[in-house]
Amino acid sequence: MFDPNSSRFASFSIVSTLPDQAIDNVWFIIDNDLQGVFQLSNLIQFNLVNSDGKLSYDFIQKNELVATFDSPFPYDNGYPKSLVVYDSGDRQIIATPSEINI
Repeated sequence: MFDPNSSRFASFSIVSTLPDQAIDNVWFIIDNDLQGVFQLSNLIQFNLVNSDGKLSYDFIQKNELVATFDSPFPYDNGYPKSLVVYDSGDRQIIATPSEINI
């Protein structure tokens, strides 16, 4: 699950609201900070939060905050409040929860 060699995409709403570096950072967190540390389902949830003007990613499992990952990227109020990453087995996509009916 969440194999870095699988096809990876981001939905239109994610691409139109988040900078490329912030999207790439989601994949980085999954590959380098979550894999092998946490038991992951095929659906991962992050809340995007303002941490002193910088974007942080709160990793949520079972409706509880598990870990926070800071980034060097500036936070913008236009960012979605949360995003999900879904692995279908063939493809992976970053989307807003409403785009995949969560």
